Amino acid sequence: MSNEKTTVAATSIAAAIFLTAFKLIVGVLSGSLGLLSEAAHSALDLIAAAVTFFAVRFADKPADASHPYGHGKIENLSALIEAALLIVTCGWIIYEAIQRLFFKSVAVDASPWAFAIVAISIIIDFSRSRALSRVARKYDSQALEADALHFSTDIWSSVVVLVGLALVKLGELTGQHWLTRSDAVAALGVALIVIVVSVRLGKRASDVLLDSAPRDLAEKIEQRAKAVDGVLHASQVRVRRVGAANFVDMHIAVERASTFDESHRIATAVENVVKSIVPRGDVLVHVDPIAASDERLLDTLRGLAAQHELEVHSVRVQNIQGQHYVQFHVEVDESLTMQEAHALVSHLEDEVRLLVPNVADVTSHIEPVDQESADGALPAVMLAATQREVERIATHAVGVHGFHEVSVRSLDGELSVSLHVFVDDLSPIRAAHDLSTRLETHLRQQIPNVGRVLVHVEPRSMASNKEGA
Repeated sequence: MSNEKTTVAATSIAAAIFLTAFKLIVGVLSGSLGLLSEAAHSALDLIAAAVTFFAVRFADKPADASHPYGHGKIENLSALIEAALLIVTCGWIIYEAIQRLFFKSVAVDASPWAFAIVAISIIIDFSRSRALSRVARKYDSQALEADALHFSTDIWSSVVVLVGLALVKLGELTGQHWLTRSDAVAALGVALIVIVVSVRLGKRASDVLLDSAPRDLAEKIEQRAKAVDGVLHASQVRVRRVGAANFVDMHIAVERASTFDESHRIATAVENVVKSIVPRGDVLVHVDPIAASDERLLDTLRGLAAQHELEVHSVRVQNIQGQHYVQFHVEVDESLTMQEAHALVSHLEDEVRLLVPNVADVTSHIEPVDQESADGALPAVMLAATQREVERIATHAVGVHGFHEVSVRSLDGELSVSLHVFVDDLSPIRAAHDLSTRLETHLRQQIPNVGRVLVHVEPRSMASNKEGA
């Protein structure tokens, strides 16, 4: 990329040197202000081409500690300099044209050489403009685009000069001496064309240097980002251009109960969407965890804990007269002191009170990571005895072949019981639910120290499938 850009910029310098010298010589010999203005224009093109050449060479240098966004804005600065130089030159051309139109008379020799240099200039300008435009579009280079604009305006201004010289020649042949002023009028036309184009170019370069974002682009990015699965909200979209590169940073909101992997997947999907909108985009997505509208209390608590890199378990929530009383165990790094751990957990409790509606009280139990609670694990003999008791109660309720997968575990000094129960395939769901509820109630009533009971119901046809397997 760098070689192609510098090569086309170097050939533009050679073309500008030839045109400037040729126009200047013929303009001085003929006395044509139109040609002299063209020579001045080409001289500015030469300076602009030289600035472009050095700009594209340095713009492609990689980012470093002093320029973390790269050196691409050298191209935009180059385009602004070129526009300023053109406007200054046009000021001189306008001044001289007014002098020749109203205050002094200068003879213009519309010689064949004058016509020849203008025709040659048009051919060269057309060739260089096409080559520069092609590479500028290919690499999105504003410096090369500005250089191409110089050569394309040369084409139009040369046509204006050509018409002016033709009118001067016509005046000589017909005796209409007022036509000799057509050269100065042509020079004014050249200047006005160049001023309009230069102002447009300068504005575009200034917009990039001042980090002006394209109109409606931020809103478009927000709308497309919100459509990504998992994104609750998108905001603070900022776009800045540096040379051919576009840098985009934005915030998206995801459910705070989402895992790290899920959040990363969502952010990556948003990045890909933005890159499809913004060419050559360098995209940075900041993820903000927030509560979803349908988030459950347990998810809220776990999400808040995850933001502090904490784990919670054994969550209990009591609802008394519309007020929540929350209790939970929280695991902390065992390297922390008691003061540090207490401060961390207290902050979590404060956030629960602030963000969860109708919370009357929050109580936490602090324990080291991957450790049993102070009550310790229950003995294995007790677990085995409890499992036999669960099987006895289940057999009485649904028969010896009516259940399977009985599990009894110790969690924070309490018993956690689960089992699968078969029901008839055509039983109403209400009947299945009532059966599981009655069995859970019996287990809690007849087995001491039971904290959690889960009865999973499934169609009886699955029993035969399991036996066949």
